[in-house]
Amino acid sequence: MSPQISPSILSADFARLAEEAEAVRGADWLHVDVMDNHFVPNLTLGLPVVESLRKATDIPLDCHLMIEDPDRWAPQYAEAGAGSVTFHVEAAAAPVRLARELRSLGARASMALKPATPIEPYEDLLPELDMVLLMTVEPGFGGQSFLDITLPKIRRTRRLIDRHGLRLWLQVDGGVSATTIERCAEAGADVFVAGSAVYGADDPAAAVQALREQAERATAAAPWVDQH
Repeated sequence: MSPQISPSILSADFARLAEEAEAVRGADWLHVDVMDNHFVPNLTLGLPVVESLRKATDIPLDCHLMIEDPDRWAPQYAEAGAGSVTFHVEAAAAPVRLARELRSLGARASMALKPATPIEPYEDLLPELDMVLLMTVEPGFGGQSFLDITLPKIRRTRRLIDRHGLRLWLQVDGGVSATTIERCAEAGADVFVAGSAVYGADDPAAAVQALREQAERATAAAPWVDQH
């Protein structure tokens, strides 16, 4: 699969979200961070904003739920038209059931892990998913620096995906920029969430394309690609 770029509107101007979505036309996804001030210490967007965004843009919505009780709330984001819905495994009571419900509602089912959460205990869940999101910063706030200690986990996750022969996307989120995206791609990521690196640029659409080209070059030279 070719690398995909998912700009995060956490770094956008919340008063101009429709315009900010238009500013990244050409992106594969629009990443929407939903935070409840309980699972993470921040409060951001919710279901009404997702419903409005769905009407304002034709870029598929990639909703990342950093919330408690995703088993209850995540399906509503799929019903609202999100193309991909990510729940945190640390918060989900029944992740397999939740993933199956999201898929039944027409959304891609994704499972997120915080930096300190290992992937190995969840190996058996991978066939139930469409994407795994590895946080490369502590979730809660945009603009943080990339944590290099997450690179070995990206590599281990890629090996698990390939071992099982899964067509599973591997997303990274946090501190992704022109200086870090190639390392992530080399390690095995193929979907990249970028916030300030896109919306902090003079031309967000050009920033998306530049990141895509970097990821494509690094992916082409990555050792894990030979296994595909």
